[in-house]
Amino acid sequence: MAEKTLNTGSRDVITALFGAYDENVKLIENKFGAVIWSREGQSGNPDVVISCEKSDMLEKAATAVKHLLKKAEYFGEVTLQDTEYVSDTVLSGKAEELEEYDAGCICVTAKGKPVRPKTAGQQKYIRLIEKNTVVLAIGPAGTGKTYLAVAMAVTALRAKTVSRIILTRPAVEAGEKLGYLPGDLQNKIDPYLRPLHDALFDMLGAENYQKYVERGTIEIAPLAYMRGRTLDDAFIIVDEGQNTTREQMKMILTRLGNGSKIVVTGDITQIDLPRGNSGGLVEAAEILQNIDGIAIHRLSERDVVRHRLVKAIIGAYEKSERKKAASDAEKPKKRYRK
Repeated sequence: MAEKTLNTGSRDVITALFGAYDENVKLIENKFGAVIWSREGQSGNPDVVISCEKSDMLEKAATAVKHLLKKAEYFGEVTLQDTEYVSDTVLSGKAEELEEYDAGCICVTAKGKPVRPKTAGQQKYIRLIEKNTVVLAIGPAGTGKTYLAVAMAVTALRAKTVSRIILTRPAVEAGEKLGYLPGDLQNKIDPYLRPLHDALFDMLGAENYQKYVERGTIEIAPLAYMRGRTLDDAFIIVDEGQNTTREQMKMILTRLGNGSKIVVTGDITQIDLPRGNSGGLVEAAEILQNIDGIAIHRLSERDVVRHRLVKAIIGAYEKSERKKAASDAEKPKKRYRK
């Protein structure tokens, strides 16, 4: 069996690499068909030894371990999610993406936890928001589209590059009728805007969040309430953009005022509009792609950062949809007599 030795730099780094109960290393071994262990190095620090029957898989496993060692040294920890992402990226032949990935901190939450992009796709998303006035982010559930946009909005507010944050989304029910909801306007729209509330609570803390809302520094409202306004000096986030109509998308994008930025997020595989309506986000991504200052970014299942099963669920549904599309294409078309 071919073998390769990598120096870790310190015992803390190798501890982070291996993870709790060696879960990270076990995942790498299963992905690459390798055997990994540690031994005392000549420098006094432990080395990582990788052994594999296939030389090409040995090189890939070593590439993955090198990137994870850098992450362990920089952040002090390597999660199972990190390990799976790095391993899958190397196996898909896109290891060069990892070279550009530095995962700098965007902001710090109310509990002192740093918010960082966890994939190269997320990092590119952050850079596009920094450089462009309008960003359309399309991707499956769990890719951090909304959470990272809120983090960027909070960062801009703290840096005083904007004076307010406006968060909005269409009030469209996800496949079931909820009926009439009790209470005033805020009570009625809160269930639709809950994900935005949650992200802001995490970033700012409940007390600061409430203070910003009372001052009007943060505004969360349904999309219908944006008509007729000019939104100056604001960071605007449109969540669930796939459920906007053509008219709604045009309306919110044309609310853009001086010193403002708009980020529209959505998952085009979860459109809850009436059948036959592809949604405003799909159309906007097609017709706005060549305008300077507007960026369209597509995140994939490799950028999913929720529970590892979310990625598997998304992949299974995509496979099923491709199979169904192929089956429908093979069916003979019915002919009707005049």
